[in-house]
Amino acid sequence: MLVAGLNFALMGLFVKWGAAQFGTTALVFYRSLFGMLFLIVVARQPLSAYATPHWRRHLGRSISGLVSLWMYFVAIAHLPLATAVTLNYTSPLFLAAYLRMAHPEEPRPGLLIFLLTGFFGIALLLHPHLSPGQWPYALIGLGSGLGAGISYAQVRAMSRLGEPDWRVVFYFTGLSTLITGILLPFESAPEWNLSTILPLAGLGLFATLGQLTMTRAYRTGITLVVANLAYATIVFSSLLGILWLDEHPSPETWTGMAVVILAGVGAGLWRARESAT
Repeated sequence: MLVAGLNFALMGLFVKWGAAQFGTTALVFYRSLFGMLFLIVVARQPLSAYATPHWRRHLGRSISGLVSLWMYFVAIAHLPLATAVTLNYTSPLFLAAYLRMAHPEEPRPGLLIFLLTGFFGIALLLHPHLSPGQWPYALIGLGSGLGAGISYAQVRAMSRLGEPDWRVVFYFTGLSTLITGILLPFESAPEWNLSTILPLAGLGLFATLGQLTMTRAYRTGITLVVANLAYATIVFSSLLGILWLDEHPSPETWTGMAVVILAGVGAGLWRARESAT
């Protein structure tokens, strides 16, 4: 999972590089295309295995995931890398909030503490360190976390219906590739040369490696440990921002990121305890 976190942080670095030349639609298209092709090769399933009676659920999960990914890439392009990544990694908080609203009759004071702590961390992360022009992108980044939380809730529901993980990811990447591919001609693009190919190649490579190592981590490791180690992406993104992008987070920003991570880990521990009981 630590290797996956490094790969996803490098993916963000290449998204930031590619955003200087490509629009968000193109970046999401190539990210989704690489992911879909990778999954087809790794899954090695017969054509009949892709059929599903739950296509409506796949459609809802895929659309929410696509919107979340698109907003995430927009946030990366316009915010410090570590800030954009941290906002996206608020998804466990939104998922926990959704579960709390779905079952309001059950008392969960511990969960409420984690949620309030997490959103306090977001406030530390954002204020007063963003310029007025960055605030819309901060809200978009937060929206990517909300969208990811919704997607995870839908994935949980489909797993209970017996849908395999590979099929869920296939429909997500396939629909994302289709929709962004339709929109791609309406977005201006630079001439193809080495300087434009490299960001897309790096984006596709590290996103695919991240997906591969994350899948292996969840398949062979302890789920709760793996989920908590996913926050290493924030740490790696911070270091990459310092080393390559000359981004130097303030002490308040570091504190905000740490609070968001601790709140997310706490919410994850709470969810694990609830599932066990």
